[in-house]
Amino acid sequence: MRDASPQTIFLADYNPFGFRIEEVHLTFDLAPSATRVTSRIRFAPNAQATDKTFFLHGENLSLISAKIDGEAVTPTLTSEGLTCDVPSIPFTWECEVQIDPEANTALKGLYLSGGMYCTQCEAEGFRKITYYPDRPDVMSTFTVRINGPHGTLLSNGNPVASGDGWAEWHDPWPKPAYLFALVAGELVAHRDTFTTNEGRKVDLALYVRPGDEGKCAFGMQALKDSMIWDEKVYGRAYDLDVFNIVAVDDFNMGAMENKGLNIFNASAVLASPETSTDMNFERIEAIIAHEYFHNWTGNRITCRDWFQLCLKEGLTVFRDSQFTADMRSAPVKRISDVIDLRARQFPEDQGPLSHPVRPESFQEINNFYTATVYEKGAEVIRMLQTLVGADAYSKAVDLYFDRHDGQACTIEDWLRVFEDSTGRDLTQFKRWYSQAGTPTVSVTDGFADGTYTLTVTQSLPPSATTSDPKPQVIPLAVGLLAPDGTEAMGTQILELTDASQTFTFPGMAAKPVPSILRGFSAPVVLDHAADHGFLLAHDTDPFNRWEAAQNLARASLISTITKGTAPDEAWLSGIAKLLADDTLDPAYRSLMLDLPSQSALAAELHRTGHTPDPDAIWDAGHALKYALSDLMADDLPALYAANQVQEAYAPDAAQSGMRALGSTLLTLLTRQDGGDQAQAQYDNADNMTLQLSALANLIRAGRGDAALSQFEAQWKDDRLVMDKWFGLQVSTADPDDAADTAKALTKHKAFNWKNPNRFRATLGALAGHHAGFHAKDGSGYALLADWLITLDPVNPQTTARMCAAFQTWRRYDGIRQSMIQKELERIANTPGLSRDTTEMITRIREA
Repeated sequence: MRDASPQTIFLADYNPFGFRIEEVHLTFDLAPSATRVTSRIRFAPNAQATDKTFFLHGENLSLISAKIDGEAVTPTLTSEGLTCDVPSIPFTWECEVQIDPEANTALKGLYLSGGMYCTQCEAEGFRKITYYPDRPDVMSTFTVRINGPHGTLLSNGNPVASGDGWAEWHDPWPKPAYLFALVAGELVAHRDTFTTNEGRKVDLALYVRPGDEGKCAFGMQALKDSMIWDEKVYGRAYDLDVFNIVAVDDFNMGAMENKGLNIFNASAVLASPETSTDMNFERIEAIIAHEYFHNWTGNRITCRDWFQLCLKEGLTVFRDSQFTADMRSAPVKRISDVIDLRARQFPEDQGPLSHPVRPESFQEINNFYTATVYEKGAEVIRMLQTLVGADAYSKAVDLYFDRHDGQACTIEDWLRVFEDSTGRDLTQFKRWYSQAGTPTVSVTDGFADGTYTLTVTQSLPPSATTSDPKPQVIPLAVGLLAPDGTEAMGTQILELTDASQTFTFPGMAAKPVPSILRGFSAPVVLDHAADHGFLLAHDTDPFNRWEAAQNLARASLISTITKGTAPDEAWLSGIAKLLADDTLDPAYRSLMLDLPSQSALAAELHRTGHTPDPDAIWDAGHALKYALSDLMADDLPALYAANQVQEAYAPDAAQSGMRALGSTLLTLLTRQDGGDQAQAQYDNADNMTLQLSALANLIRAGRGDAALSQFEAQWKDDRLVMDKWFGLQVSTADPDDAADTAKALTKHKAFNWKNPNRFRATLGALAGHHAGFHAKDGSGYALLADWLITLDPVNPQTTARMCAAFQTWRRYDGIRQSMIQKELERIANTPGLSRDTTEMITRIREA
């Protein structure tokens, strides 16, 4: 086992590896507890390197033999790898190791999932397969032979040859070890073909377990749509003869972009109307696109080191966001992205886990697969596109592909192509990659003699990683509305570069109403005393109209929480009018009704000097929804009926939007009829979206017992649907019952805590239930801590990520802080705690 208190690794200390790899040959003799891996690797000295130490990473490996140019050698072994004296000229390294996939419960390296061999090598899993320089800047071609059980035998690249119980694969494109993949087992293939715009015929296959064949069609179409889109929008064609996807039950992440062999968590690729919700379909479409887009932004061009992780992930998240916006509704996608950013990344920025988009140091790289690297990284790319314009962005990206194809790159390489192609100096913009935290942008205005002025200031508080923050380049998309609601000035991009700037707009007939940060043009907190009611009624920017509704709801909720006031009539009347406006996209109307999350309200209360009370936040939200339900009581049945899809099910944007609005209206209606319509919908549902939304409302109405039993009986053999069953019960529980509900479910015969999906569905749902997790008796804290201690020796990566549930602990009252601190200490003092979890708990405790 690795040291649980490892040394810190710094970006500034980067040195290239002392050797290049010209080619890699691997042979796998598969056996559940005694797999043999033979490697033959051609090394050559790297003239660019100063350190010529021959060090190969390796963990949990039993070395059987090692040779250099055919002569046996005896390397020096440690728990981290091996060193060996080597020639100063090119040489061939050979070694044979034995590993135990069956015992590999961490799901890193080569492991077994339900009898199927599977790999996960990002970030540092390949070192659990064989001795190798397991770093992203060491790239080589791979040839792989798999000797294994009868069935499917897959690896990266193109198939070379196969026979009874063996197969060979060759990947002609140089890649780092983290992109290596192998799958072996009894699988069924859903096949198709695709011809690229360059004329290459590509054989496509989606491999699943027997019985899952009926859940492949949507994923295959999403793959083909992604390939078409990437050719059309980015000019990137696929470059191998085959593209394979494999669905795996036990997987720590959503999916992995291994070259030519994408490995997916089954929940991120398998779909059918009966078992998957509309949200599942959209998520699957986006994840398949994301992993496919990595073929160029991550594989053909990869990261020099793990500090550059945002280079591939932020860029690819931005690309998959563009794809979804084109495939579905651009305004709805933008709002959804911002909701996710504020729910996951803003708390990260504002708490003990804060770090820059490109961190300066880390101890365990697995802990930096974060919303800051991914989602904020994507927002930085979006700002760059906004600043230079869409055409200049496309030209710069083309130059990036041309200049750096086949290389392992840095953020500097990425920004330099924009500087070279546009002539723009991006020195100040680069601060977005190096400074942690969410900037606050404050705006005041004035009007005199027909000239309107906006004075804008930016501030970024010091943090553990950014002690003296400097002003950043912030693109503010601003429009001006005349008093009658018409556009006095269309959207313009104001570039805020100083701590404070004043922008003037002459020639105004009357003082306009500003619409600031349109489209959420920068990931900032906007502090501006706007006329939210006016913007809700008149703003032409879909995002800012939604934002106005959010601001009105937030103000109403905070007033109720802190002063005991009644729900705000302006929000109620504005939303009621909007919900009834059938000229608007139903999905957009549904989003307009969403209240700010309870966690976001807690953050706002804390920011404004209040101690958030999770119970008061819960009660205020329910009071506001009840008030809206009462206001619209007479209209709800007709509105609900008008938003029922009559055609055969399709997971497209139009139908999904209607079902989303119908589910929103059903929640309001349930408050009036006690669940009668929810029961009718449940009884008649012919798809999972309707069935699950009805079940949620029956639970909230206190009528869910019979439906929950029926649902379990119907779906007990479908592992992905049962994940929904577990999670729904916790997420819909009353705050006082949430921990007890989760605890009872952990005793259910179908609760497999070693499966990341089931663990997250149950304990993750508890962590996401704000009032339930923060129950005043501390039961939520204690239960999660119990299970993190249990899981850590088995799966440190999932454990460490779940620790983030405690990151906002200093917001709350002294009693809750004391209870959380006790649980953090209990976790920290657990003997043998992994270094993944140790780092997370240490950072959270010491903030």
